[in-house]
Amino acid sequence: MIRPASESELADIIRDTPDPLAIQGGGTRGIAREGKALTTSALTGITLYEPGALTLVVKAGTTVAEIEKTLDTEGQRLAFEPMDHRGLLGTEGTPTIGGVVAANVSGPRRIQTGACRDHLLGVRFVDGRGEIVKNGGRVMKNVTGYDLVKLMGGSFGTLGVLTEVSLKVLPKPEAVATVILSDLTIAQAVQAMSAALGSPYDVTGVAHLPEARQTIIRLEGFGNSVSYRAQKLEAALGRFGAAGIATDFAEESDRWRAVRNVDAFHGKAGDVWKISVKPTDAPALVSRLDGTQTLLDWGGGLVWALVPEGTALRARMDGIAGHATRVRGSNDSGPVFHPQPAAVETLASGLRQQFDPQGILNPGLMG
Repeated sequence: MIRPASESELADIIRDTPDPLAIQGGGTRGIAREGKALTTSALTGITLYEPGALTLVVKAGTTVAEIEKTLDTEGQRLAFEPMDHRGLLGTEGTPTIGGVVAANVSGPRRIQTGACRDHLLGVRFVDGRGEIVKNGGRVMKNVTGYDLVKLMGGSFGTLGVLTEVSLKVLPKPEAVATVILSDLTIAQAVQAMSAALGSPYDVTGVAHLPEARQTIIRLEGFGNSVSYRAQKLEAALGRFGAAGIATDFAEESDRWRAVRNVDAFHGKAGDVWKISVKPTDAPALVSRLDGTQTLLDWGGGLVWALVPEGTALRARMDGIAGHATRVRGSNDSGPVFHPQPAAVETLASGLRQQFDPQGILNPGLMG
């Protein structure tokens, strides 16, 4: 395992290494890659935190737990709610912020606050030539230049190895409530979730849990506001049956953490797929999965599926627009990432050639 202790050392390693490198952060994802393993886990530390400006600058190998602990002292959070993959994948390691950004890991709150990349203000990284690149700013008012920032979010280490990221952070809510509907079909659940998302009540999470027979909708904010909005939303969704409202902060935090981490699939055999579709297409997709265990997030726009090992899930999507990512399972069921349209693949290949002309950073991972 190659473990550079500084950005300059990382640049030297990449510049002087002709062989492929398998880039990883805290080692929680378990994706098999070609090449020598290189981890950024030694690049740690918070280099700037300005609570009043809602900005955080942190080295890529810093653990998410350390960041959350620091933010908690000021009543703030990473609003994009990054998932912890260890329970789902049966891996160890420790989630790092570089890994989160590289994979654009975003939880249930994405429907309200946006994805991880939407909270990125700036990045530092080492490209495939061994050159150190800086883009964006350290505070919101200073974000300038070409938007390599969002390009790096979700690039999975194929364009460069992140060494530092600048993030926008947001205050924690005072209160949380979950409106709970029971015993809805997938189609009814999607209708209810769409109605909640289209309401004026500023929901921050919308999920359907078939195994628990529940459709859940989260509201966050100041106590009186949350209480008022929850009651109004309960009434607005009355046509979908009687609803309950749960308001215990700790219990609701645990409920949504379980959605974020897909707890329902933990310890169960099979391949795990993450499928992005139009919410209105989710019922048709689920019906094609023949009783496979599913969990719907993002109002039905994200379908988690636990399928028998080796299932060629993408074949089930014929005629349904979207893309499927294999989160857990063998290559027998197809590549990790959904094949891209020819025009998009041409653009992606051009970017990889520009940033990594020797093809040594996570080769073959994304095309």
